Amino acid sequence: MAACVLGTLPLEWVYDARVWRRPIRLAKALAVPFVVLWFIDSVAIVRGLWWFSRRYVSGWTLPHRVPVEELVFFLVVPICAILTFEAASNVYGGKVTPLSRRFRRNMSAGSRRRARGPRRG
Repeated sequence: MAACVLGTLPLEWVYDARVWRRPIRLAKALAVPFVVLWFIDSVAIVRGLWWFSRRYVSGWTLPHRVPVEELVFFLVVPICAILTFEAASNVYGGKVTPLSRRFRRNMSAGSRRRARGPRRG
């Protein structure tokens, strides 16, 4: 899970994905899949159709014996997918230029402003 997050987290800033900067929108996008997946898993676990090896889970469970790791999975993977989708949409939609060009443009604009001095009224 950490590798998934660390691999996609830079997309927020490099490609201006704006996923973490809109937490309410992110929560709305995650709510339905989270509840549906938790419900499906809990039913399958209670009926004995699905189980988790004690070797690979911490032992912490939530209602209906769903391991905490499974709920983390239900959050992390969709967030990584949303980050990737938003970044790709920005790149292919032409909304984002490469970081190095943006950085040079901002730096040169800042140096021009300083050279002219402060703006007056």
